[in-house]
Amino acid sequence: MLKSIEKKSVTYVGYTNNLSIRIRLHNSGKGAKFTRGRKWKLIYKEKFNTKNKAISREYYIKHNRTLRNKIKNKNKWK
Repeated sequence: MLKSIEKKSVTYVGYTNNLSIRIRLHNSGKGAKFTRGRKWKLIYKEKFNTKNKAISREYYIKHNRTLRNKIKNKNKWK
């Protein structure tokens, strides 16, 4: 999960097989449309052996607002 670096931060959930490149793309404005125009930092990650499991978990986290807020607020002071 990425968190935007701004006063009113937002979160972004996605999957990738190369995290450092993906964050660099988002921060350079070449990632997903939602991420453009913001700077991002990594606040949470999980690793899976298959793409299918990663996509399933991504869907779960994206649609579970309580979990997203818990992760976001846990990392509030970092």
